[in-house]
Amino acid sequence: MVVPPLLRAVIMGPPGSGKGTVSARIIKHFGVKHLSSGDLLRDNMQKKTEVGILAKSYIDQGQLIPDDIMTQLMLNEIKGLDRYNWLLDGFPRTVAQAEALDKECHIDTVIDLDVPFETIKCRLTARWIHPASGRVYNLEFSPPKVQGIDDVTGEPLVQRDDDKPETVSKRLQAYDAQTKPVLEYYRKKGLLKSFSGTETNKIWPHIYAFLQTKLPDVSQKDAAIPR
Repeated sequence: MVVPPLLRAVIMGPPGSGKGTVSARIIKHFGVKHLSSGDLLRDNMQKKTEVGILAKSYIDQGQLIPDDIMTQLMLNEIKGLDRYNWLLDGFPRTVAQAEALDKECHIDTVIDLDVPFETIKCRLTARWIHPASGRVYNLEFSPPKVQGIDDVTGEPLVQRDDDKPETVSKRLQAYDAQTKPVLEYYRKKGLLKSFSGTETNKIWPHIYAFLQTKLPDVSQKDAAIPR
């Protein structure tokens, strides 16, 4: 019996592009290990590991974490997953990180969520919260009954700094400047698979069909077993 090669995949997309939702569906259907650089960083900072303390010192100064620190963090984690299919999320963010990753392992495919920035801006800036309860409203699809007011308490809603239009624009510009070269790097290698659209639910079937050519759907196999 021929054992299919293990899948080594990367998912990319700007903040607000639906990367979290798509990653969760990939994990559910294809049983891959999901490695998020953000989760890993938070974990290391919480546990106060050497890398975590170092990373926090850059974040506290409002600086980007240097390539070598991020690379060391991710590659250490990847070494423990050599027997699994995996999906990297949030790494590589720069060409230097992509090159370092290439030296360690062969990437099979890079899934790029190509969602228009205007769509993302509408998505993120439409989010308002009630600070005391944590209730979240979205002006597009779950607005409050009265604009700017919490349904339950009648208190004013606020917009997180991250969701303010000027901050969203800056985050998207930073992603564009940093990540475009990485997309180009993978495009030249013939590994980039872009999925364009404005709605995650419409993009997902195309991603699913693409991944089915590489891996079996494990969720269906489970469903066939009587519970």
